[in-house]
Amino acid sequence: MAEKEKKAAAEKKPARAPRSRSKAPAEGSRSGSRPKPAEKAPEAPRAAPVDGTVAVYNVQNERVGDVSLRPEVFAVEVNQHLLYEAVKQYRAGARAGTHMTKNRALVSGSGRKPWRQKGTGRARVGEIRNPLWRHGGTVFGPQPRDYSYSMPRKARAAALRSALSQRVHEGALKVVERFAVEVPKTKALKGILTQLGVSGKTILVEHRPSEALVLSGRNIPGLRVIDDSHLTVYDVLDCRTLLVSQDALGKLEERLAP
Repeated sequence: MAEKEKKAAAEKKPARAPRSRSKAPAEGSRSGSRPKPAEKAPEAPRAAPVDGTVAVYNVQNERVGDVSLRPEVFAVEVNQHLLYEAVKQYRAGARAGTHMTKNRALVSGSGRKPWRQKGTGRARVGEIRNPLWRHGGTVFGPQPRDYSYSMPRKARAAALRSALSQRVHEGALKVVERFAVEVPKTKALKGILTQLGVSGKTILVEHRPSEALVLSGRNIPGLRVIDDSHLTVYDVLDCRTLLVSQDALGKLEERLAP
């Protein structure tokens, strides 16, 4: 009877819900969802000229006027493939091409025949500088060469127009009235760049730059002083800011106008 009463009591007792082994992920745990770090907002591009004019500044970064850009030089359709070809040609011309291996005429060793041609049972050989032997010469190895090649003159001019138009659209061109550097002094030119708010890689383009300007800029990291006649597509694209004097701007338009 006691056993029957125990069974009846067990049937009346409600069944316990199974315990779930999975636990809620703790805050900040690997299994839980972490809050994503706030992404940095991309820098807004500098305003590009809409009406084809840019401001002219003096060395104190004061606006002294405006200058109109010729649309056939600074507002052409950018040809990306032409820019690629111009940069490739520039970098090919900058290669040293001094890599070299020694052939059998240049490696050290005697030219005497090690043993007679026949009768020894060994393979015939003429000298120990044989390319098949250890310490022998290299066959068809690299030799000093010139990697430079030329592009058509009109293609180079069109590529430079495309590069200048792209930088103007990006707002990277800044026109300065003139760079007043009378004596070779790095501190003076550095102060001018600070006044103009220029930092990072900078190309300073001047028409026939004076020796004082060149000497003042050669010790400033990231700055290159270039004559307008030597400006290349690689120089225009490989900088953060393109500083151009008014004289150099006029000469560029005169040279690149189709």
